[in-house]
Amino acid sequence: MWLFRKKQMLEESGFFRGFTDWHCHILPGVDDGVQTMEEALEILAEYERLGIREVWLTPHVMEDIPNTTGCLKEKFRELQDVYKGNVILHLASENMLDSLFEERLAKNDFLPFGANGDHLLVETSYYNPPMGLQNLLLRIRMKGYFPVLAHPERYAYMEKDRYNYLKTMGVKFQLNLFSLVGAYGDRSRHIAHMLLEKKMYDFTGSDLHKLEMLHDFLQKDFRKIKKCLSS
Repeated sequence: MWLFRKKQMLEESGFFRGFTDWHCHILPGVDDGVQTMEEALEILAEYERLGIREVWLTPHVMEDIPNTTGCLKEKFRELQDVYKGNVILHLASENMLDSLFEERLAKNDFLPFGANGDHLLVETSYYNPPMGLQNLLLRIRMKGYFPVLAHPERYAYMEKDRYNYLKTMGVKFQLNLFSLVGAYGDRSRHIAHMLLEKKMYDFTGSDLHKLEMLHDFLQKDFRKIKKCLSS
């Protein structure tokens, strides 16, 4: 009953109305996110009720989860065939900066995002950056893409001055919305608020992997989150 009331309050507040989720793992059965079509449809139904307008499905592409462009497009078509709701769906990917990424960079084989298809969502290990990170980011730019670093607040190796340096290189940042409520620990929450205060984020996403994550978020005090995002 309390969860229902929280959800009703969110719907009435318009917190998510018109929101674009730039990063999620809702495409079923392709990575460590949603596994079934039924759960994907249930999440999208929740998104509709919350007023979310657009969703970018960004499954992992990495050595451990070597999704191909063709496979992801086919899975996306399957979802489109089944989903008949009002949320606008787009397909992109979250790309780990590893040796597989190097291969795909050489082939220019990516699923970018953004209105012009010129932004590339990338991530690194949470504990160590890849060797030659600066050079790799520059090569992404040379291919005509803007690198967008997913959830920069979560990287344990990232020092404050590194955030500023990456921004000077033209790297864009994507906030995980759940970081603001401590879903990934106090350090990530603190850094997320710091980067917000400095207006360093360019995109906001849920990084949603399962329905329970959304339910947990709906139980938080969203008024504080809304104030933080609008400041």
